[in-house]
Amino acid sequence: MRYLIPFLVAPLAFAHPEPGTRPGDDPQTAVHTGNGSWQYQAVPHWGELPDGKIIGPTHGGVVIDEETGLIYVSTDSELSVIVYQPDGKFIKTIAPQCQGFHAMAIRKEEGKTVIYGAQLNSNKPPLRVCKIDTEGKLLLEIPNATTGEVPGGWNGLTGVTIAPDGAIFASMGYGSNIIHKFDAGGKLLKSFGSKGPDEKQFNTPHGLSIDTRFGAPRLLVADREKRRLVHLDLDLNWIGVHSSNLRRPCSVSFMGDNLAVAELESRVTILDKNGTPVSFLGDNPNKAQWANFGVPPQEQQLGIFTAPHGLSFDKVGNLYVQDWNKTGRVTKLTKL
Repeated sequence: MRYLIPFLVAPLAFAHPEPGTRPGDDPQTAVHTGNGSWQYQAVPHWGELPDGKIIGPTHGGVVIDEETGLIYVSTDSELSVIVYQPDGKFIKTIAPQCQGFHAMAIRKEEGKTVIYGAQLNSNKPPLRVCKIDTEGKLLLEIPNATTGEVPGGWNGLTGVTIAPDGAIFASMGYGSNIIHKFDAGGKLLKSFGSKGPDEKQFNTPHGLSIDTRFGAPRLLVADREKRRLVHLDLDLNWIGVHSSNLRRPCSVSFMGDNLAVAELESRVTILDKNGTPVSFLGDNPNKAQWANFGVPPQEQQLGIFTAPHGLSFDKVGNLYVQDWNKTGRVTKLTKL
């Protein structure tokens, strides 16, 4: 079991170097992390690209198609969204027009798998929510002609998720700190939030997810700089704080009654239904690497995270974790 480390806030950076040469070598043997019933093995060399290329900057998310098992990883490089097999084999890249998905959500609609992305870091405007199919075809974008005026301005887009009825939620975590609800066609229905010290205000509502563990679905918000997860109902009414004292939570993924939290300060934490930590994965003892975009491959250690930003469980409980990193980093943790 790894130990809790005092909080450290590190500044963010947004440099985006291009993909280049091969990363440094990881250990050749798997590394164990976690505790109790949440023990994992980190897989060496998972997700390496052909011809020794690097991924390029990762500042995004990971989603998994449960039907095919394919893993979709967003990047800020010209690779856009990379598609992998569960064993780490590179399949293809998709959606070059959607380069820079900061977060993603995946779901079935009319029998087909679609991906929603919050496009933040793009070399080409506009900043937008995109809906694509698994080949990368653009199916919907927000804002569009039906959207209407968006309170607080359309800037700093960080999160996106989809309710069971098709409503779309987007957060302006790097901008107004407002969360917006749209209908399935992109028409604005309601907005909630502001930046401030009060309990019902945010400070970087970074990632959004739908939480179905409590009966009626709820919106779970990773309120990063307040170091907490909070619940709203799907009409954007305040419910309460779910978990606090986290290390700058960016995104979550659910597995039964538990969830995994990608914490920017170099750790993944498993929480139970009460919001209580039950396991810590990849906790980094080197504070200089916490939330550090610039850690080079040769200084990265297998099974130790530097800046978890996006993550996803697969259907058997394996975890795929993306670090915020200038050369790109994705780790597979196999559940033991």
